[in-house]
Amino acid sequence: MTNNVNFPTFTGTLFILIFIISVIGNGLLLCVLFIYENLKSITNIFILNLVCSDLIFTITLPFWAVDHLHHWVFGDFFCKLISAAFFVGLYSSVILLTAMTVDRFITVVLHNQLNKLDRKKYAIGACVAAWVISISASLREAVITKVGNWENYTYCETSEDNLGQHLQVSLLFFLPFAIVIFCYSAILKKVLQALNRKKHRTVVVLLCIVAAFFICWGPYHIMFLIHSLYTPKGCKTQEWLAITSRICEMLAYSHCCMNPLLYMVSQKLQKHLLNLLHCENMKEKCKHLTVLFTNTKFCGILDNLY
Repeated sequence: MTNNVNFPTFTGTLFILIFIISVIGNGLLLCVLFIYENLKSITNIFILNLVCSDLIFTITLPFWAVDHLHHWVFGDFFCKLISAAFFVGLYSSVILLTAMTVDRFITVVLHNQLNKLDRKKYAIGACVAAWVISISASLREAVITKVGNWENYTYCETSEDNLGQHLQVSLLFFLPFAIVIFCYSAILKKVLQALNRKKHRTVVVLLCIVAAFFICWGPYHIMFLIHSLYTPKGCKTQEWLAITSRICEMLAYSHCCMNPLLYMVSQKLQKHLLNLLHCENMKEKCKHLTVLFTNTKFCGILDNLY
């Protein structure tokens, strides 16, 4: 995560702003899930894990902000730890979104109507696998990341490992992207044939959630591959790549605060947020919280869209 001297103040300030928005948005969404919603719902299982993924990524932003505004002052241990957390948040998000897409594909296209208990087991298994894979992949980043110095400037950066970078980016970003494209192409075709407006809205909402991730992170990973494969020659080329990388980086980092905004299309969530902000029915909310894990009714924030 190299620094471009043309952008430190702007990018550092933007990271702090994204951090604040993400903490507030994902924090409110987390409160809604625990206070109002049934965490046994398949939909909410995925949403809860995505929120946790976004928050893990979010906690790294203040460190990168300081790195851009000043330089890396947190030492080698935190350089490795924050880099690992960065990739845990990134990779868990892409795997969880892919798992959610595959679940929709199986239900809508293949008409595999598993009972809710089996679907719940598969959803939990997918979430556990997402965390295991993302944590395992991040360990490599922790090993190859180190603090470096250049002209009295201290930075936290990944050392050169082009083959490993190519394999990891391909397996943990572009492969899931290909799976998502395939699944949603089939889902859209099926839903459009059904002429069901409710299903249309379902697909649009989920497609927006998944598309937002790949639109934000796609350019970042493309630039990542370009840097790995191509060594720029000449000052103008280096400057152009540095500026483009910074823009892609800012777009990618902003994703962690977008999901709460996308979930706001749910009228159910809007109602929950209003109740939460106005502290309405506090006794009922507390009562609901105490029986949250014994309630057998399956419901979710986006269930009215399914």
